[in-house]
Order: sequence, then structure tokens, then C-alpha cells
Amino acid sequence: MSNVSATQVKELRERTGLGMMECKKALVEANGDIDLAIENLRKNSGLKAAKKADRTAAEGKIRVVVSAGVAVAVEVNSETDFAAGDANFNNFADQVVAKLAATKEADVAKLMEGELEQAREALVQKIGENITVRRPAVVEAETVGAYVHSNGKIACIVALKGGNEELAKDIAMHVTAANPRVVRGDDMPAEVLEKEKEIIRAQPDMAGKPAEIVEKMMGGRINKFLKENSLLDQPFVKNPDQTVGQLAKEGGAEVISFLRLEVGEGIEVEKVDFAAEVAAQLKG
Repeated sequence: MSNVSATQVKELRERTGLGMMECKKALVEANGDIDLAIENLRKNSGLKAAKKADRTAAEGKIRVVVSAGVAVAVEVNSETDFAAGDANFNNFADQVVAKLAATKEADVAKLMEGELEQAREALVQKIGENITVRRPAVVEAETVGAYVHSNGKIACIVALKGGNEELAKDIAMHVTAANPRVVRGDDMPAEVLEKEKEIIRAQPDMAGKPAEIVEKMMGGRINKFLKENSLLDQPFVKNPDQTVGQLAKEGGAEVISFLRLEVGEGIEVEKVDFAAEVAAQLKG
């Protein structure tokens, strides 16, 4: 059987987590028998990577490359911090960000096609951990700058109108440290403000106060919340006597946007009962 259906390939990919071409080849060799294909893949250890595909990869590194007017960033994850320090892991992360910088392809599946996906699968086989790539991003602006924290786990790209790369880098460093939610107060999503108002109304010192007093107090606390969480209103980490907005203005720049990435954010990590896991392994 030289041809297999796309449906068969899709099913095998879903059951194994392996690449499309590897699944197609296995199906051709098994004459379309999915169970036999899986058995054959197990025999030649091709499923080692797939068996780990459901294991959470929430450690890793952020990689960033900046060139004239363009900055790219990507997160490469591993299961443990130990693996993220491995030279092979870091070489792979460099390959990923290099391809992203060359192609500006922000779709993960397309970015990983071909040799890069093969390199990922080989790395999983080598270090024995699930390795994933996520959140590739491309930022283009008149001026861009980036900062990567020394541990490689937090990074930021800042886009400016005017200014220079060094100024953008300074602001990016501030963002990694202060973690603002928005550039300016007006950018704060309405749902975030409503949630904050709910929290303020529920605070003990609001109990029993007239509605107009509550609203007045809430206005002051919302303004404080916005200043604390808006980049331009925050005291600059290198010089708390000036705000980031003042710093940008002095540098002849307007802050357009920022992108802050922190390793593992948004990944739900399953808590494992170690004793139960060992007992399950002994039973198995």
C-alpha cells in the first residue's frame, strides 16, 4: 500500500504526537494498519518523544534577536530547569530564534516545519524530556529594543516612535522588572477595571458608607491602580525620580507598545503526588 489517507495520518499523529512525515512513513510500512504502525514505532523507539508529549514543559528559555526596526522573540520550553541549561537545548533554542529572525514566521506549526521539527524530536530523544516551542512573535517599528534577564526566563521587546535602540532597551529592562499591564491608563481593558472595582467595593472600609462616598473613594483607588500598572506612569527603575513617560519624552520618543514574555506563564502545571506516582509505577 503506497498511499494512506490524510485521516489515517491525522489519527496516528494524534495518538503518537509524532511528525506528519514520520507518521505517513510508518503507515505506508504497516500497509495502513494504525495499530501495527504504533507497534513498529515502539520497536524502533520512535515513540519515545511521543510518550512524553503529554508531559508539561513549563521551564525553558526566552530567545530574542533585534535588528534594524525588527525584533523577534520565542519561548522554548523543557520539563525541568536542568534540561534548559543543557548545551544541546540552548543550541536548539538558538536555531529556533535564528529561523524566526530569518523568516518572520510567527505561526508555530509553520516555523517548526522540516529540519527544525526533526531537530526538536532528536533533542527529545537525546535528553529524555518533552521540548516545545511557543509564542513566536515579531515586532516591527521605527525603533525597537529588547532586554533579556540574565537567567533567560524573562524578556521584553519595546517599540518606539523616535528615540533610539538604547532607550528602548532601557524601557524594556524596566518592563521586565516592573511588569506593567498596559502602556497607558486608557489602554486598560474595561473588564479588568470592573474586576478591580468589585474588589474595592468588597473591601472592609467600604462597608456601610453612602454610595457617593464609595464612588469617590473608588475613583481615587482606581487612579492609583492605573498609575501602578501603566508603564508611562511608573517610576523608572534606574531613576525613581522620573517616570518612564518622562524618560521617553526626554529621549524624543513615544512608546508604542511592549511585549513581555516570561517562561511558563499561562501553562497549567499539573501537581503530581510523588508517592502515588511511584506506587502506580510499581503496580505497572
